[in-house]
This record gives sequence, C-alpha cells and structure tokens, in this order.
Amino acid sequence: MADSVEHTRVEPAAEEETLFSNLDIFLFSLIVGLLIYWFVFRRSLFPSQGRNVVVFYGSQTGTGEEFANRLSKDAQRYGMRGMAADPEEYDMSELSRLPEIENSLSVFCMATYGEGDPTDNAQDFYDWLQEGDACLDGVKYTVFALGNKTYEHYNAMGKYVDKRLEELGAKRIFDLGMGDDDGNLEEDFISWREQFWPAVCEHFGVEATGEESSIRQYELVVHADMNMNKVYTGELARLKSFETQKPPFDAKNPFLASVTVNLKLNKGGDRHLMHLELDITGSKIRYESGDHVAVYPVNETAMVNQIGQILGVDLDTIFSLNNLDEESNKKHPFPCPTTYRTALTHYLDISNPPRTNVLYELAQYASDPKDQENMRKMASSSAEGKALYHSWVLDARRNILAILQDMPSLRPPIDHLCELMPRLQARYYSIASSSKVHANSIHICAVVVEYQTSTGRVNKGVATNWLKNKLPCDNGHKSTVPMYVRKSQFRLPFKVSTPVIMIGPGTGIAPFMGFIQERAWLKGKGKEVGETVLYYGCRHRNEDFLYQEELEEFERTGMITQLNVAFSRDQEHKVYVQHLLKKNKEHLWKLIHTEKTSLTHTHTHTHTHHLKRHHPSQFLSYNCPCRL
Repeated sequence: MADSVEHTRVEPAAEEETLFSNLDIFLFSLIVGLLIYWFVFRRSLFPSQGRNVVVFYGSQTGTGEEFANRLSKDAQRYGMRGMAADPEEYDMSELSRLPEIENSLSVFCMATYGEGDPTDNAQDFYDWLQEGDACLDGVKYTVFALGNKTYEHYNAMGKYVDKRLEELGAKRIFDLGMGDDDGNLEEDFISWREQFWPAVCEHFGVEATGEESSIRQYELVVHADMNMNKVYTGELARLKSFETQKPPFDAKNPFLASVTVNLKLNKGGDRHLMHLELDITGSKIRYESGDHVAVYPVNETAMVNQIGQILGVDLDTIFSLNNLDEESNKKHPFPCPTTYRTALTHYLDISNPPRTNVLYELAQYASDPKDQENMRKMASSSAEGKALYHSWVLDARRNILAILQDMPSLRPPIDHLCELMPRLQARYYSIASSSKVHANSIHICAVVVEYQTSTGRVNKGVATNWLKNKLPCDNGHKSTVPMYVRKSQFRLPFKVSTPVIMIGPGTGIAPFMGFIQERAWLKGKGKEVGETVLYYGCRHRNEDFLYQEELEEFERTGMITQLNVAFSRDQEHKVYVQHLLKKNKEHLWKLIHTEKTSLTHTHTHTHTHHLKRHHPSQFLSYNCPCRL
C-alpha cells in the first residue's frame, strides 16, 4: 500500500519535470532564432552618428551596387560620410529616423528586373513600401533608376520608389535619374552624378574638399601561412559549400548540377548553338515553365595567367581585402581569404570593358604622363573624354587585359585592381523545358558568343564558352555547373483552353520549348488544350532551324496547330517573323478577338521593336533578364 501511495505522489513530480515538451523547446528556440536574426542580421541603419549619406541599392547583376559604392565614396570628397547598403540586410522601418542625423541623405540606386519587378534583394523593401504607411517626413532622398527602354516597364522600380517616398512624406532634393542600358548606362549615370553633387552642396551648404585622389576602401592583408581549409576556392558565401551541399539553393548557395547532355543544335554555319541538360536530382529545386536558370561561370584560364604575368605577381598568393570601415556590413569585396588566381577566375569580371571610375582610379599607376592624361580624360564628362572612352574602350571592346597590354606604362598593384573590378555575375537563361516532363532536369538553349574586335583580338563570352566545354564526362569526371532557379512572371495562361501565340527568333525559342512540352503533357492527360501557334525565325532551314525534329513532330501530332518559320536568308529577299505575322493577320485577329480569347489571355513573345511599336496592346514583352 505504501509503495502505491508513494508512486501516486511521484507522478505529479514527473509531470512537472516534463513540463517543457520537445515541441515547447523547439518553438522557444525558433522564437529566439527569429529575434537573433532580426536584431543581428537585420542591422540598424545607425551604426555611427557621423555617417550621414546612405546609398541603398537594388541590383540583380551588380551594376546598381557598383553605382551605390561609387556614390558612397564620393561623399567623402564633400566632407560627408557615406555607406552603401543592401536593403535586404537592414531594417528599412528605421528610414524614418534618418532626419535625427544632421545633413542626412538617402540615395536609392534601383534596378528594374524583368516585367517591371524589383530585384531579388529589393523585394522586401518594395513590399514594405507597398504595404506600409510609414511617416517619412523630414527624410531627404533622391533616386537613380537603372533599366532598359526597350522593355515595356522601363525603370518601373526606380519610378515607383521615387513616387512612393514622396507620397510617404519624404522630400526629393534632386530629380530622378534615368539610366538606360540599351544606350549608355555609364554615361547616363555620370551625367546625373555630376549634376547631383552640386545640388547636394547647395541644399546642405557644403563644399567639395577639392580632394580628387584615390580613396581606398579596403586594405591588403597577405597570409604567409594559412590553413588551406580556411581559404575560399570559388564558393559564394559558405566556405566548402561546394563540397558539402545543403539546400535550399539560391543566389548565395548554388547547387552543383551535373551536365548530362551537351549538344550542338545547328547543322552548319559559323555559329555554335547549343543545348545543355542539367541534372537537379536530389536538390529539391522546383521550377515552372518560363522560369530562368542562373549559372555561375568562371573566367578563361589564359586570361587570368596573362594578367598575372603582366603585373608580375604570384597568383597563388593568399590574401584578404578588409574593409577600412569597421562599421560596414560588407567586410570584403568578395569571399576572403582567397588567392589572386581564384579572385580573377571566380569573383571578378575581367572580360567586359571597365567603367570610367576604374580608369580614373588606375590612372595614378601609369608612369607615362600621356597615359595618365588620357585615362583621366576618358573618366571625365567632357565631350572629348566621352568620345575617347567610346572609341578606345567601348567600340574596341577592350577589357582590362587588353588595356594593360596596350598601355605598357600602366602597372597597378594587383590588390587595388581586385578592389576596383566589378564582381563576376551569374548569367540567366530561359529554361527550355517543362518540369511536368523533366522534373529532375533543366534544359538550356544558348548561342556561343565569340567575335573579333577592331584591335584584332578575339573576345569570347564568359558563360557560353565555359558551358560549351562542359562535357557530360570530362576525363572520367562529371562536369558540374553552379546554378539556381529564379522565378519569373512569364507564364502560360491559367486556362489550358486559352489559345497561345508564341513569337521567338533564334534562341528566343527556349521558353517556348517548355511551354509546348507542358501543353503536350496536359493534352496527354485528357485536358482540352487551346490552339498553340508558334512563329519562329532563323537564318537557314538546313543550318540553324533549332529543335526542328521536335517541333515538326509536335506539329504532326497536332500539338502545335500552326508552325510558322521564317528563314531570313534562304531566298534573295529576306523574310522575317513580322512578314509571316502580316501574312496571317486575319487568323491572328480571329484568335485575339473572336475565338473567346480575351486580349489579356493571349501570351506572346517578341524581340522585335516592330511588333511593340505597331501593336503595343496586342503583344506583351517577354520577361528576359537584364544586366543591372
């Protein structure tokens, strides 16, 4: 009896000991984790009372970030302290507190992506602006927008931020800048910037210090004895992330996909049009037709070695570039510590012509006064300087290697060169497959870029030439490609019965291969699929009719109800897609207006300005990645 009594008395104690279940502990840990993230990773905008210029950037491929860095460095020349800030990493609700800092100014360098969308890192900021009702009275701001005027929603993000900040009470101190990548984005930025700073001086009553010398943002640290397990070898964020892959996979944590197919699609001609298939088995990556696949290429080994030879450096030296501003959220310009070889191969863009700010900063290292003068002239806003930059750098497509070769007196220290060069960015390709048919495979269709410049050099596209050499089995090893999927707004209509008109020249057919595969799959499931009409253009039937067998089979089985192909150079007079559209205008009009197909449900795609100019209400622009 006593035993049973003792036992009944112990049970409540046992219940007390298990008062916190595993679920309670998990939820508590989750809450603590979220609080740590909010207070640690979402940093305050007020790291220092002495910093009064914050330059936010929305950037998909690095240009917006580069412009933000340049503006933040400019601030020092006007007796102000600036910082470039990624809105994704900060608590943007603190924007309303900026007036607490004397002479504070917010600058926004905002790129537009796809169909008027914000860039990935500006999405949260965009949502906050849309949903919030913050009072921004007293906040002083200006916006520089980056876009491409050939797209329907030209600079939509920059325009929205400029308008919305004013609606919330902020005061615009300088006009919205409009950068056009279809023209000369660099020139647009320089022209805006040279008017912007005088306006800042007038508004805040400050003056330029007259200090025009180079301002280093990072200091060099050479590691003489470093454990190689702590050295970055091409990873984008987490050290050894390519050795131990962990989902989810995104821009900072790409998946190493194996190349299973690499085919040359064209049967002749001097171009190389290729089809690749990437295996994503086990990655948990999901995609939809119309999405983009981003791949991270590497620079050509020969170029890297030549730069090392010209500058007389040991490319295998391990180093770090540490931010001189200890309060900055960006500790290094790229993952460090690493080697110069890795930096030039994986992290830096050495293939494109450098921007004018790079030339200006490097000019001090030219021993020939004439070279110094020309480099500084090219970085100026004078008509003569712009013309020289256009002809000698842009038109001649001189990259940094070509400039070093053609300017023997220019020999900058490699660490400063690494600091100045922009980051090597991911390349985006429309996915040429449907996940309904290829759940574990992503297809790419691309043309290899290679051309001769006016200087006689052969320039090669970084990504396409790198992909071209990615064979399924290379010396017994699988070829892999670091990649992730970026969602797109480019979609098939929700109703399967809606007719679809697709227009795409050359490799522009890529997303439509996915669309056609998906509609064929739906038809195979017994769905009533509407008309599927394709207008496609290439040069010669017997050379570059991409996916000819597949398309003709889709037409034979009735999946494609109309296959209209324009072979532009198979006859004396050139025939383009727009000629076929005009020829079939009655059928197109019937589909759009009389076959119970509303205008908004007709999905089309075109790279020709003709259609957008003459039929702006009928043809929607294609969601193609821009370079901003």
